[in-house]
Amino acid sequence: MNHEKALVWFRRDLRDHDHAALSAALSNARHVYCAFVFDTDILDALPSRQDRRVHFIRESLVELDAALRSRGGGLIVRHGRAGDEIPALAARLGVAAVFANRDYEPASKARDAAVAERLQTCGISFIDGKDQAIFDGNEVLTQAGKPFTVFTPYKNAWLKRLTAADHAEWACDGELAAVETTGVPSLEQLGFLLTDLEKIGIRPGMSGARTLWDDFRAGRIARYGELRDYPAIKGVSYLSVHLRFGTLSIRELVRTAVAREANSWLNELIWRDFYFMILDRFPHVVGQSFKPEYEAIRWADRPAGFAAWQDGRTGYPLVDAAMRQLKASGWMHNRLRMIVASFLSKDLGLDWRLGEHHFAGKLNDFDLSANNGGWQWAASTGCDAQPYFRIFNPVTQSEKFDPEGKFIRRYVPELAAVPDKYIHAPWRMGRVEQEAIGVVIGRDYPAPIVDHAQAREETLARYGVVRKTG
Repeated sequence: MNHEKALVWFRRDLRDHDHAALSAALSNARHVYCAFVFDTDILDALPSRQDRRVHFIRESLVELDAALRSRGGGLIVRHGRAGDEIPALAARLGVAAVFANRDYEPASKARDAAVAERLQTCGISFIDGKDQAIFDGNEVLTQAGKPFTVFTPYKNAWLKRLTAADHAEWACDGELAAVETTGVPSLEQLGFLLTDLEKIGIRPGMSGARTLWDDFRAGRIARYGELRDYPAIKGVSYLSVHLRFGTLSIRELVRTAVAREANSWLNELIWRDFYFMILDRFPHVVGQSFKPEYEAIRWADRPAGFAAWQDGRTGYPLVDAAMRQLKASGWMHNRLRMIVASFLSKDLGLDWRLGEHHFAGKLNDFDLSANNGGWQWAASTGCDAQPYFRIFNPVTQSEKFDPEGKFIRRYVPELAAVPDKYIHAPWRMGRVEQEAIGVVIGRDYPAPIVDHAQAREETLARYGVVRKTG
């Protein structure tokens, strides 16, 4: 034993198994304590006191606390500034080291550096490890020794480096130190309100993650590649919120994907590592284009258009259905995320940061790295982004990925009576037919707020100027 006592600081890793920091602490200390901080630096900045993510975390912590209690310990929960609470708790417990899993967001890195400095003044070590990524730091670099900025060569290098040891489970066996805890505070005690998590079918915690994971790997994982683009079909894993808060381990997912040769699914997990790496190595992407020349783009000023996009009133059925899905459930199918992002930046000509910020406030699975990466990809301002001249046509995308309009009709019920022939572009119906089915465009459903063909030309010109001067 290197240490008599240690503290494990849980953050976005809310499980008691296959947990790098917990494993390291149990291997290096005789008495291991566990803590979580409801960080007011984060909570106070949230726009609403009714936030599904806070509710998800709170319920996941109740389950984690019970699991830790069954092993003789329990979760010490604090509500305050993590930068103050962790050093104070570590000093009070008399630990020799604080163990945590690495985070890659600039604000989190700054917080951890400040905590480490404060702990050091008390003679306490801060030890962070890799847990939420398979590879990080300098583990996957180009032959020139630099970070990758294009996904496919990164993926190839990632796969070439991967061994069984990289996705092996971290052993977390062992008794935990007994501690007097008061349990997890209620949402009300935290200053928050209950949400509709149960109503929208989200089950928090390790048990919720396990149920979804068992369901996905029992059959759909093998067909993921062929089903993943169709929002009306149950084809994806729905695990994103659990991955975000670490109620299951990325190593278990990769291990299964490799064993089953589920390459399409594995590809998505590698994208996750890629965006973590981009955020870690190129922090300027927070608030700025990855490609500096795109900062010169002159975006349109269209507040009414932005509001229509937010509310699902653009007149393009698939775009509107997707935005209404986000509003209703806090989740959006990945194909739809690409379509609505392209529509915002390339049909409406609006700054991608407006959309990124909107998603950040609405997504249950909001993750800065993936959200920023996805938005910059769609807007062609990011690393390995789609070319600026590739502009999704919202009608043909709809025809391809929701051919029967099932998804559209679910979220845009006012179009339920529209025939399949017109469901993707209902303004193409004649007035007589509109009247006959009771769906008059401009009265019962908006006319398109922008003409796609015209918007496409404006976008090519907008980006083309930057390309010429960049």
